[in-house]
Formats: sequence, C-alpha cells, structure tokens
Amino acid sequence: MFRRLRENLFGQPEAPAEEEAQLELAEQQEETQEETQHNAWDDSEPLDSAPEAALADDLDEDAQALDELDDERQVEDAPDESQAERRGGFFRNPFKLSLGRTRQLFGRMSETLEAADDITDDLWDDLEETLITSDVGVVTTEKLLATLRQRVQVENLTRGSQLRDALKEELTLMLGAPEPLVFSDTSPITVLLVVGVNGVGKTTSIAKLANILKKQKHRVLLAAGDTFRAAATEQIKTWGERIGVPVVSHQHGADPGAVVFDAMEAAQARGTDVLIVDTAGRLHTKYNLMEELKKIVRVLQKYDPEAPHEVLLVIDATTGQNGFIQAKQFVQDAGVSGVILTKLDGTARGGIAFAIAAGLGLPIKYVGTGERVNDFAEFDADEFVDALFDEA
Repeated sequence: MFRRLRENLFGQPEAPAEEEAQLELAEQQEETQEETQHNAWDDSEPLDSAPEAALADDLDEDAQALDELDDERQVEDAPDESQAERRGGFFRNPFKLSLGRTRQLFGRMSETLEAADDITDDLWDDLEETLITSDVGVVTTEKLLATLRQRVQVENLTRGSQLRDALKEELTLMLGAPEPLVFSDTSPITVLLVVGVNGVGKTTSIAKLANILKKQKHRVLLAAGDTFRAAATEQIKTWGERIGVPVVSHQHGADPGAVVFDAMEAAQARGTDVLIVDTAGRLHTKYNLMEELKKIVRVLQKYDPEAPHEVLLVIDATTGQNGFIQAKQFVQDAGVSGVILTKLDGTARGGIAFAIAAGLGLPIKYVGTGERVNDFAEFDADEFVDALFDEA
C-alpha cells in the first residue's frame, strides 16, 4: 500500500477529459467562497487571510463542540441511567440519529418493497429514484440496479421483500469490509496526513480522531501544517489543549514543511507513536496545494521512507456529488488511502458513501455524526446499511 501512496504522490494521471467541465464548475463554486490565493512558493506576494465570515463560522462551530466537550467531561465520572441506555439498544448504532433525511427515503422504499407482492417496473422506477435522490449517483445506481436485475433472474426472486433483502446485501458488499486505520509495523511513529478543501470540518475531524486515539492509549502529537488560513493554527491549538494532546506549530504564514520537520523531531523526542499532520485546505485543482503536499511528504520520508502511512481525505457529506468530484481529483493527485466523512448529522444524504466506495474504491475509515467531540466513529458497513433501513 505504501508503494501505491508514493506512486500516486509523484506520478499523477490527469483527470479524464469528460470530467473537465465538472471539475471547472466545482472550482468556480469554491472560488466564490474563498477570496485568498494559495501562493506558498512565491515569497514576493503577501499572504491573504481567509474571509472573516468563514472564520466566524469555523470558530463558532469549534466553540460549540469544545463547550460540549467540557460538559461531557463533567458527567464522565458519574454516569446516570440515561447514559447507560445510550450504550445499548437504539444508541448502539452511531448512524441511527445521523441519517435522518436518507433514512426517510430508504424507510419509505423499504416499506414499499416489503409490501409488494410482485416486482414490477414501477417498483424498479421507485427504487432508482430513491437511490439517485439519496446521492448514490447515477453511475453507481445503474450498476447496482443491473446487479439486482441479474439476481432477480438467476435466483428467481419474485416478491418485493426478496428484492429488499438483495438490495441490503448489495449495498453492504459495495461498502466493503471494515478497514481499520493503518499503523506502521517498521517505524515507532505512525504518520497520518489529513487533506481536504476548506470548510469540510478537517480541523474538527483531526481533533476527534486524536481524541479517539488518545483514549486507545496512543501517544498522539498534532502538527499544525495549515499555516495559510488565518486562525487555523489557533483553532487546532485550542483543540489540543482541550483534549490534552500537544500541538507543534509555527506562526501564520510559515513554511508547512518546517512545521512537519519540527513535529517529527518533537515526536521522536517525546516518544510519540502517532503524528497527525494538518494541511492547508484549498481547491483540489490548485497546483500549489499539491506541490506543498509533495514537499511535506519528502520531509516525512527523510525519517521514514514509508511515511505517510495513511493519507486521509475529509469530505463533507452535505456537498453530495461535488464532494465526490473533489475526492476523485485528490485520489489522483494526493495518494489518498481512506476517507473521513463528516456532517452526516446535517442535511446530508448518506448515499454519497456508496458513490465513494464504488466509484473510487476508497474505504471510509471514520464518520462524523454530530458536533460533539465523541460524535465520531469507525465506519461499519453493516451498521450503516441497517440504519438506512431502520433496523437494530
């Protein structure tokens, strides 16, 4: 896998011609939200700060999550009956409360299939509409329906309930078996490089992941590699203080490669076994971003030729197919090995998970299911599909 990461980072295929229009549209949409240009390698031009409104939103979101973290700590040592209930039953599945919109769509479809005596053309049409509306994507939907039609013929399925069971099986298979986080077998320090565009919840996801790893008795260190977005360093430092994880940082506008260099030095000196590297969030099509990632990787590989051991792409589930387009380009240019899917608690249609798994062949490692620091879990295909069909 490490060879694949390095090949993707240093030998990138170009995006297919038919996707150029989609990529250009995604870039234009994102440029309306981002006024600054990423001029990491041009010292002659000043660095611009991020828009104040976007910063205010980020800080508000982080502040709310951090306040809730304090609340959770106050009751952590004194669990009550309601907390005990949350550990089992309905709350055991982390997706039960976070896929409201998609669960409504799939729930209605599940009831329709269960009640159907025959598999009719109208039933197929309803199923297709549900999948596309849920952000599964047209291409993935077509492949899935083709597989189901073949199973209906081969297995002689005649009732809607049988089609429903086959649909659940295929959706679970599409997501694949769980792929846990990769830890280095040869180096004392496992390096996780986190990438993504602005506004997807990257900093919050890094803090949540660090919190989980710390609870698993890992010695975690954070590298504040996003030195170009105003307040990014302060945000990750604030998170680090609240969850009790040290952060290595430089001043705003510093060289990210220098930050990573110092972070590796500190990780070795402190006996750290997991280093999580934040990176500047900019457009996936920007040349400077990809060059910056390459430089960071070169610095890491001076210590360990196999680093980074994971390249995790953070995707906002509410962006739907735009997020899928971003993911495709990052996979080609940044050697992504896994996905963190965020904001499944909002207006997201959870079908994007199937588009990512089927269209990119990428495992979803973690999901953010809420704003609290503990609303973050390893992805489980069975639980995800069960939640869509509202089953325990």
